[in-house]
Amino acid sequence: MSTGPPASTAYTIDELAAASEVPSRTIRFYQSKGALPSPQIKGRVAYYGDAHLERLRLIATLQDRGLRIDAIRDLVTRIDKGELDIGEWLGMEQQLQAAWVDDRPRTATEAELYELCGKKRAGLVADLVRAEIVERHGDTYLVKSPALLLAAMKLESAGIDLATAAGASKIMRRHLARLASEVAEYFFDHLAASVVGDGGLDLEATFRVLRPVGTDTVRVVFGQEMERVLRGLVESGKTAKLPRRRKPKP
Repeated sequence: MSTGPPASTAYTIDELAAASEVPSRTIRFYQSKGALPSPQIKGRVAYYGDAHLERLRLIATLQDRGLRIDAIRDLVTRIDKGELDIGEWLGMEQQLQAAWVDDRPRTATEAELYELCGKKRAGLVADLVRAEIVERHGDTYLVKSPALLLAAMKLESAGIDLATAAGASKIMRRHLARLASEVAEYFFDHLAASVVGDGGLDLEATFRVLRPVGTDTVRVVFGQEMERVLRGLVESGKTAKLPRRRKPKP
């Protein structure tokens, strides 16, 4: 019986490491975690095939997407059993990571920051930094959220200082983070049972719809609740105690 490689595309672990650019110790680690199939043993030599090379590339892709090795093991196990199509999963995962809002951090010079704010006043930049709406990095500024910066400036124009606006934003983020977690878990727990019809579930289409519907629902529900709360404040008389700007006499 031959003791050579079982196929022309077989690799020793060192050859696989060179071809994949993955260190041998990492390959062994993936094997120990069940993410990489065991090699074929011929005599005292372990041989790996093209399937192992492709699996290493897939593992690298999944790690780039932020998955831990245990999650990767579970995922590739489902793939090997035919329970999951990796192309469909990557498409769904891309949908999940797609932005829900067109608002990304950006850097700006002081002049660009004033332009984003739509106004220039003494102490504005210092107030923005103090409220943690922007961060100073040398001669440039990191605007964490241009949309929230604009919202804070609108509130300042209405008489609400930047620190109060930033504090309100933090309160909303804290509660909405919990809301997002609960709603996401609820959907994932109930998706299988809530499918309508016999055609199954198109996850990519589902998440394409969920994005705008979810955003609109939060806006509507929050608006309804704010209306209810503010009506209660008016009825309690608390709003009558707030200082009012005096209108100039004609």
